[in-house]
Amino acid sequence: MPELRKDPVTDRWVIIASERSRRPTDFVREPLPTTASGRICPFCPGNESKTPPEVLAYRTGTAPNQKGWSLRVIPNKFPVLGIEGELNREGEGIFDKMQGIGAHEVIIESPDHALSTAELSEKAIEQLIWAFRDRVRDLRNDKRLKYILLFKNHGEPAGATLEHTHSQLIALPVVPKRVQEELEVSEHYYKFKERCVFCDMIRQEVKDGSRVVTETDKFLVIEPYAARFPFETWILPKKHASHFEDLDQAHAQNLAWVMKSTLRKIESVLENPPYNFLIHTSPLQESANCYYHWHIEIIPKLTRVAGFEWGTGFYINPTPPEESAQFLREAGLA
Repeated sequence: MPELRKDPVTDRWVIIASERSRRPTDFVREPLPTTASGRICPFCPGNESKTPPEVLAYRTGTAPNQKGWSLRVIPNKFPVLGIEGELNREGEGIFDKMQGIGAHEVIIESPDHALSTAELSEKAIEQLIWAFRDRVRDLRNDKRLKYILLFKNHGEPAGATLEHTHSQLIALPVVPKRVQEELEVSEHYYKFKERCVFCDMIRQEVKDGSRVVTETDKFLVIEPYAARFPFETWILPKKHASHFEDLDQAHAQNLAWVMKSTLRKIESVLENPPYNFLIHTSPLQESANCYYHWHIEIIPKLTRVAGFEWGTGFYINPTPPEESAQFLREAGLA
């Protein structure tokens, strides 16, 4: 029988359509290209002049905006929001508007065009984590900015427009509705129970075990109970922390291993699918809190959102998370 499951973080219901249960090989998709397309890539070494000047780079003994880097962060050449100007909030009758102030940056994860994030070394992934943290810490000094989303679109079906592995950062002058809902439900849970809903989730998932993919002393990887999509995967720090940018060296190092292991499992089991990678964290200008718990969500693009989902807000997941977790566990690839 199908099940209706409620997400304890968002109060959102999903349908687990177990009678339609689908294995990894049942999803129809085109494998992502694994070789360069032949076009000139602006992210490759030697083409630094084809991008805006870098705002951060990790390099050894070379000048800015030249070859010799291992990671670069640049403003997006076609940003959705601009850093210059004032918000100029105003109303037009019942409507509200403001200027499109924010930041939109690209994190070029490696000088090697052909590598995916899963194929990077642990050291390179740790460097990516530090770049995420460093940029958030810098941008939070701009008091106009309220929230930063760190994300990755892997593959054209997931929204990527260039093959060269990269992530993005968008800083907003508002807190997004989806994030605000998570914050409000989490705070309500904490006021009622005096415990963090994510910490409770971690304890229960460890005890149950059926949805656990990987566990280390610092992180837990799970297929969430009310997963919206097949093989939706969460990475959660086991120690409570509300802000991603506060992570320490030990957690960054372990997270690099966990990220590589998790992405390798997903690429192996699902044959290199397109996916989206998101870091959910607390708003920039808010102090550390006891109720929200930063985490990473990885969402392979295996199904399409159609009329029922758009019309009701219900997601239909044809692969129970317990089965997804088993497939990923059995992939090994520690």
